[in-house]
Amino acid sequence: MEFFVTLIQVLDSTVRLATPLLLACLAGLYSERAGIFDIGLEGKMLMAAFFSAAVAAVTGSVWLGLLAGIASSLVLSALHGLASITFRGNQLISGVAINFLASGLTVLIAQSWFKQGGRTPSLFGGGRFEPIEFPFADAISGVPFIGPIYSELLSGHSILVYVAFLLVPATWWILFRTRFGLRLRAVGENPAAVDTAGVSVVGLRFAAVAICGVLCGIAGAYLATALQAGFVKEMTAGRGFIALAALIFAKWRPWHAMGACLLFGLLQAVALRFQNIDLGGVVIPVQVMDALPYILTVVILAGFVGKAIPPRAGGEPYVKER
Repeated sequence: MEFFVTLIQVLDSTVRLATPLLLACLAGLYSERAGIFDIGLEGKMLMAAFFSAAVAAVTGSVWLGLLAGIASSLVLSALHGLASITFRGNQLISGVAINFLASGLTVLIAQSWFKQGGRTPSLFGGGRFEPIEFPFADAISGVPFIGPIYSELLSGHSILVYVAFLLVPATWWILFRTRFGLRLRAVGENPAAVDTAGVSVVGLRFAAVAICGVLCGIAGAYLATALQAGFVKEMTAGRGFIALAALIFAKWRPWHAMGACLLFGLLQAVALRFQNIDLGGVVIPVQVMDALPYILTVVILAGFVGKAIPPRAGGEPYVKER
């Protein structure tokens, strides 16, 4: 029974840690399905994390913080769209520039506003997303097996966790069951055919980049106002790049993306839960456990980049034929 309780606690942490990865992964999915590669997921999440925490700290309202986070991410998305769609610049360079811009600006503004070494004040009360308790969660918590699963694993998360996991079937439905999704995928495969049909390639790609910005904004806000209680320097810690690896691993499919993000979340949860693991007298140090998600990222990128076929028009600016 003790093993089961530990397992539930690890899985509970897995869900919490996988949520920002899943949101960023779905953000990249929309963008890349439309043919716009986006390495700037990390920067958008970081910018959103700062502004959501800063506004929540000043106003005491986590919802205003969430809106500020989404708005700041959308600004960076607009910059990326302007550079890569309007001016047909290199999409990878634009994404890298966004990451550098966010990394520097967040610390600079945080130090200017709050004078706490690049941090925001800690968030309390209405400045944070509170966990949502399901009905009868306390009453059935003592029931073997079912109780802990319902009261600890399913119940007790913030609203953004449930939103993230509901977005998976929503994304599948939008991409594969709606006219907008069909056109979005077509723009990533053959933009000339879409243009010939009288549909705006530029408009669809900007729409995909905007959706990407909204989802990255939610992911960043979750990091600063739900997973933690405030912003700290570089708090995204490579999650944007892990989300990109998960996207490639999932071959740009929503349900597979959720599985990949849960796998990365599980590795992070295990690293936090088991600091030093003893395997038959050989102690695995905590540093190795902490590095596991990043090691897996490199392994996946090395092993799957060739096998996972991206959208055919991905990374290429569309030039209208005359």
